[in-house]
Amino acid sequence: MKYVQILIESPMLKEYLRTKLVENGIETIIPATPMESIAKMRTHAPDLVILDFSIGKQSLIEVLKKKKADVNTVNTPVIILAEAIEQRQLVELSAYNVKKVFTKPIKIDALFANLSELIGIKFKVDNTPSIVEVNVNEDIIFIEIANGFNRDKIELLRFKIAELLLLYRIRIPRVIIMFSNIKCSRANELHLHAILQVVIESSRAALHYIKILTNDDYIREFMEKEKDYSRIKTVSSLQSAIDLLFENEGAPENKEEMAELISSQLLKAKTNKETEEMSLKFYAEKGNFDMENIMDSMKGIRIGVIDDDFIIQEQIKNTFEKTGAIVNVFSDGEEFFAIVDTWDFDLVFVDLNMPIVGGFEVLRVLQRKNKQYPAVILSTVSTRDAMIQAIQMGVKSYIVKPLKPDDILKKTFEILKANF
Repeated sequence: MKYVQILIESPMLKEYLRTKLVENGIETIIPATPMESIAKMRTHAPDLVILDFSIGKQSLIEVLKKKKADVNTVNTPVIILAEAIEQRQLVELSAYNVKKVFTKPIKIDALFANLSELIGIKFKVDNTPSIVEVNVNEDIIFIEIANGFNRDKIELLRFKIAELLLLYRIRIPRVIIMFSNIKCSRANELHLHAILQVVIESSRAALHYIKILTNDDYIREFMEKEKDYSRIKTVSSLQSAIDLLFENEGAPENKEEMAELISSQLLKAKTNKETEEMSLKFYAEKGNFDMENIMDSMKGIRIGVIDDDFIIQEQIKNTFEKTGAIVNVFSDGEEFFAIVDTWDFDLVFVDLNMPIVGGFEVLRVLQRKNKQYPAVILSTVSTRDAMIQAIQMGVKSYIVKPLKPDDILKKTFEILKANF
């Protein structure tokens, strides 16, 4: 029996790693504190130690020093997880038999390949091409599953949903599951059951607040015959899904336009992402998100703001002022195009309605130049119109003006820090 000790603070990441290791016949030792980690190593020498920089550098070094001083653990390999790490810190860690440092987001296939090498056990990782994306807009959790079913990504969905519920503190969860470019058969029924169970358990949404959006006849037939899911409605247009979610709170606008956009955009093939890697970004280190922790996580992020409104520019700049993020502002699309070939961004905020060169043209140019950094739409129109426009350009995230600093930070955190 192999033993792996895991000392990290994120409950979700800890549970994911524990589950995956146990599935592969490996016993996990999970101490609550650095002192307990040292004590457990003395009584039960592990085959591998996984440590997270989030426990604090001083505590981390203390654990490593004690491990090195013990003849039974001096040669035990160590994996470090970190948001970012400097070269001098890597040199310092090399003295403690640190074999690998993974910076977040953690690439799951690379992590388990490294675990296999260090402890001599072949991990089962599903390499089936699949896209799983989760976003929150207007307190609706949008889950898109495209191109195929990957069991590991389906399981990771559980942790992503949990993070977003914590981040947005959603009181009444509403969920739309969108199946895109998928042709199902009887062979996929176990995957469909797994997806529904993960969504139901992790979102804790009432079944009538979960909707399926698909053009696949087999998925529709599957939902009709499964009595356990009888309260989950299956539809073929987004406006129908939203209607059903808010049927007692007023009907959405622009139904025909929404249906057309979903048919032409959301439910068609997405060939540019078929080989997307699985990665984890777990930042709910203590089980909740407060604005101070969110701000602390954004150091070094480069953000572009393309908006002709000086007040909006200043508001976004001021929002990120104390985070250590780098913010560059552009008054219109032409000004942004002048640097687009030489500068890169982690995230851009794009106003839809600008003179000369508007937001849609900015998005088209980014697509044409294969600039794949994520975009957040800024719009003054109603939330449902913003949703239509965002979907039309393949953008899943938007914020409706007037902007609030907390909303800006949470949306940035969702896209850059809490995605897998």
